[in-house]
Amino acid sequence: MQNRIIDLFGIQYPIVQGGMIWASGWRLASAVSNAGGLGIIGAGSMYPEVLRKHIQKCQQATEKPFAVNIPMLYPDLEKLMNIIVEMGVKIVFTSAGNPKTWTSFFKEKGIIVVHVVSSVKFALKAQDAGVDAIVAEGFEAGGHNGRDETTTLTLIPSVKEKVTIPIIAAGGIATGSAMLATMILGADGVQMGSRFVASDEASSHEVFKQKVVDAGEGDTHLTLKELAPVRLIKNKFYQDIQEAYANGASKQDLKELLGRARAKRGMFEGDMEEGELEIGQVAALIHDIKPAAQIVEDVMDEFKEALQKTSLLKSSI
Repeated sequence: MQNRIIDLFGIQYPIVQGGMIWASGWRLASAVSNAGGLGIIGAGSMYPEVLRKHIQKCQQATEKPFAVNIPMLYPDLEKLMNIIVEMGVKIVFTSAGNPKTWTSFFKEKGIIVVHVVSSVKFALKAQDAGVDAIVAEGFEAGGHNGRDETTTLTLIPSVKEKVTIPIIAAGGIATGSAMLATMILGADGVQMGSRFVASDEASSHEVFKQKVVDAGEGDTHLTLKELAPVRLIKNKFYQDIQEAYANGASKQDLKELLGRARAKRGMFEGDMEEGELEIGQVAALIHDIKPAAQIVEDVMDEFKEALQKTSLLKSSI
């Protein structure tokens, strides 16, 4: 199989694992890379020296390409960026910030840069900044959601119409048939986050993984747009947010309610009531926890089966 994402990253399959906070450590990243996809270390929940250790362990666990995802809201951003360069990471995904800030820094050092966007407007800005590819993420996703709530089905062809660089589709993708659908719409590959949360190697708490598996249709909701739009599983903390809105909460009120380490409390420490439980809408289609390599294999098998059905459909029209 050949396409622009496979060629850009030097991987076997056009499957990228999302760089999720509290889930995407070196074990998950190396497992996905070894299985033929692109594993990503999620640095958003890591102190600089913690990131260094994860990169070292990932380099020891795989000889395949892997990446680091950096949300550009991080307070120690420069330290993280320097560690990435120092450790010889070849691919960086940036998100939650202006791509112009760091793209040239990495490109000058021969590092591939991918930026996460939620709209055509930001896709064009990322392309103008010189990134090598973009992740176009619909509002079905768990994080990096757009305030406009543009769905993946609408976002991908809209972005494809305007940009020339490779597009990685994200948001609501957990199956091979969804992967094929987004590629027909113009994507060169897919990024899956929620599906890999429910994997053996994800560093998220086992209780949270099971919560994802148990989630059904309508159990997640996009909220906190005033801060950073995020999709949450409905629990006590989510209900507290809804009550705050009903009482006319200000942006500062919402910040105080969110507090510090709320996501860690939920997704990493396993507090299913008071923790922030970020996950995509596609959780309703995730029914088991299994090895990352099995997820990659299953998705590719489903992709090939869906492609065959498409060929059969074409011949019948």
